Amino acid sequence: MGWFVYAVYNQESKKIYIGQTNNIERRLLEHNQKKGNHFTARVSGEWKLLYKEELNAREEAIKREKRLKSFRGREFLKNLI
Repeated sequence: MGWFVYAVYNQESKKIYIGQTNNIERRLLEHNQKKGNHFTARVSGEWKLLYKEELNAREEAIKREKRLKSFRGREFLKNLI
């Protein structure tokens, strides 16, 4: 099973969330169910998948997630909106 680095976008709040998971469908559902006390649960509106990239190992996904969270990574994602 592969790992995904992904970005979700909330049109209502104009926010981007970047994360990594091994089950992208489940994770997107969790973002939109608003359960728990995590960042995306506190923001109203629907989260839509903006970007995803599949990688072979979690270590690779964590490194890529850090790059996407950098200034250049966020600029790349903002250009996709």
